Formats: sequence, C-alpha cells, structure tokens
Amino acid sequence: MQPRHPAPLNALRAFETAARCLSFQAAATQLFVTPAAVSHQVKRLEAYLGVELFRRGHRAVELTPAGEALAASLSDVFAQLDLALNRATAPKAAHLRVSTVESFAAKWLAPRLHRFHRDCPDLKLRIETGNEPTDFFRDGVDVAIRYGPGGYSGVDAELLMDAPVFPVCAPALRSDVQQSLKVPDDLSHHTLLHDESAAGRPGVPDWRAWLDASGTKRVDASRGPVFASIYLAQEAAVAGHGVALGVAPLVEEDLQRGRLVRPFGPSLANAYAFWIVRRHDAQAYPAVEAFCQWLRKEAAEQDAHGANED
Repeated sequence: MQPRHPAPLNALRAFETAARCLSFQAAATQLFVTPAAVSHQVKRLEAYLGVELFRRGHRAVELTPAGEALAASLSDVFAQLDLALNRATAPKAAHLRVSTVESFAAKWLAPRLHRFHRDCPDLKLRIETGNEPTDFFRDGVDVAIRYGPGGYSGVDAELLMDAPVFPVCAPALRSDVQQSLKVPDDLSHHTLLHDESAAGRPGVPDWRAWLDASGTKRVDASRGPVFASIYLAQEAAVAGHGVALGVAPLVEEDLQRGRLVRPFGPSLANAYAFWIVRRHDAQAYPAVEAFCQWLRKEAAEQDAHGANED
C-alpha cells in the first residue's frame, strides 16, 4: 500500500469548522475566508479521502455518516492541538484555568488564595465558576473542582474532601433570649434556609433528613425560602435571616471568624463530596500538579483542624 501525501491541514481545519457550524458561510466567518474557499478546501479533502463528507442542498449542508465520524475525531484533535500551541507560546509564568462551583470558589478557595500565591508566586490562576461537565480540551480548563457523587468518566477524579452537613446560624440568632435556639425543637420558631443542592439528589441531606435524624417532630421542614446555591443560603445565615444547613468545608472560614456558629448537632454524612477532576495526562504538567498538591495540603490542614475541634 503506497503512503499518502501528508494530510491537508488547512482542508481538515476548514472541514472541522464547517461540520461544527453546519454552514460554509458561518465557517468562513470564523476562519476569515470566503465561503467559496471553505467549499474548495472541503472538496479537496473529499478528493484526498475518496469519500463524500457533506450532502449539499440548495440552502444547507448535511454531514454524511463518514463526515460525522471524521468530525467527531477532528474536534478533539484540533482542541488538543490548540491547547498544545497555547502552552508552547505561554509566558514564563504559568497560567492555570480552574473551574469550580460558586460556593467553593467564594467560601473555600478565595480565602486561601493568598497562601497559594505565597507558595507558588509564578503560577497565575483564572477561577471560573460552573458545575457542568468540563470538556478540558475544548474549554481550556486545567483543573476542575466539583461537588458531586464521584464516578466521573473519561477523566482522573480524586476525592479532595468529604462534605458533612449540620445547622449553622449567626451568633446573634443563637443568643436571642426571646427566641432561644438551644435544641432542635427550637427551630420551630426560626426561619429555615434551604438551597437547591439537595433537591432530587439521593444521599444529600436536606432539612427533612436532618430533622428526622435529630428526632424532632415539631418542626415543619418545608418552611422558609429556597436559594439557588449553597453560597446564597449561607450568606443569608451570616446576615441573621435564619438557620441554614452548612456544608462543612464551605462554612469552616465563617465558623473560625465567628460569623457563623453551630447551635447544635448532629452532623449528617453526605453522598456528595468535593473532587479534583482533571485530564488523564494532567500529571505531566508541573503547574497542574503543583496546584493539586496545594489543594491536598489545604484540605488536610482543614481536616486536622476539624479533628482538633471535635
């Protein structure tokens, strides 16, 4: 079998863009060329491969089965190529993109970043928030920290911290002599603050689960406002607007600084935890490993502090 000539990279790029857009016009806009140039490159690739990649209609194009298969592979190939080029041309100080949930970014990561910058002054972080599955190649993310049950496929996932749950409130709320907050039954006189993180997630404690575990039957678990995130519910508790269920790693800073207190137990185990998620080859990048090592160190220190308090 005679070897082929080298693959036509410009034609491959034109095809991948056109396949993603399903439009030669849109692909041309992205590539800063004319639609005719895109069409020419696609025809060149079809001739090179000896297969039809698009079915061309009067006003639209549609991928053939061969085109769909090639487009799926090229999408990852070009994403990896772009990432490799970005790393090769990056400035001397490494830049890491970190994706995490809003609550973790605000309540755990941000208060500790001064220590990271002290330990790793040459590493610059860009923190992005979201809880959707991360496409590390396409999104350019180096490390993701997720709140979930684990079992992430196609990536390396490492448990960072467990996330037990317990009630928290502002100190003034606990010390209010007119509406005491000393035992779980006292919650019947206070606003319960809810967040959506427990909704429809088996094993993630909500107020009903906590009240059942505490043995109290006098409190309506459905009372009180519902917030879109743990962070918002916790901020409402800091402001003295009610009692929230705190996720341990996310309330540690506020407990230490006296913005929140634990009025009573118990603490419930949580099926969700915080995970470090990254590509399989991420350990080959020293900057990524340095950041992950720092995360492990901070999590271990938090665990030791919690054990001492207990």
